[in-house]
Amino acid sequence: MNRIHGHEVMEMMIKSGKAYTADGLKNEIIETFGDEARFYTCSAENMNAVEIIRFLSGKGKFILSEEGFNTDPSKICDH
Repeated sequence: MNRIHGHEVMEMMIKSGKAYTADGLKNEIIETFGDEARFYTCSAENMNAVEIIRFLSGKGKFILSEEGFNTDPSKICDH
């Protein structure tokens, strides 16, 4: 099982330059990190793709646009 920090998901989003829907992001996370990957952050762990999306969204890490959402390096904490 892969353990991946939530920052890696955000970095993947930034590098893509795409605007995502929740389903589109879920599919890209699974394609990039694998279906069995589990994600963690400073305050949560053992999340699947859907759970890390909800977590990041709940923490205000996404920037909304007419096309969907993405993120920005300023949204990545450094602790």
